[in-house]
Amino acid sequence: MTLPDHHLTQAERRIRSFNPHWKRLIGPAVALVLILAAMGAALYLIPGDWEYAFYGRAASVVIAVILLTIWSFVPYLQWKNTGYVLTTHRFTISTGVLNKSTDEIPLTKVNSVSSDQSFTERMLGCGTLTVESASDQGQLALRDIPRIQDVRAELFRAVEDVSDGAVDGR
Repeated sequence: MTLPDHHLTQAERRIRSFNPHWKRLIGPAVALVLILAAMGAALYLIPGDWEYAFYGRAASVVIAVILLTIWSFVPYLQWKNTGYVLTTHRFTISTGVLNKSTDEIPLTKVNSVSSDQSFTERMLGCGTLTVESASDQGQLALRDIPRIQDVRAELFRAVEDVSDGAVDGR
């Protein structure tokens, strides 16, 4: 996904790779439907015998393409290019479409792991994961983590294994 296997160290193995929860795509999907419906209505309502019908239709298509790019395509690319990778040695957060930003938290530096879910997030199975580390970043809140309880348990288990020295013995 966001951390190729050839970037892993010799004894390191991938535990879980995932993107943010799909709920981030609800707004862009609604925008896609509304923009396409508005464009269809505009194309239908522009009279064919109007002197500037071609220009009106072309303008509505151009406006629709611009709005689709801003409100649907870019958010989808941001969602698709945001990735989380948990390995036996680190937790990696990678973001960015054209410019990539990668944050890595060594599991040896993790002090605590907690999760927070609203009622809606509990129904959807996602939430906010807060990782507190002894690094410069301090506390890192990661929103819209899918299967948050599983991720939290795996991260906590990996931190415990690192602190117990059980990572290399697997």
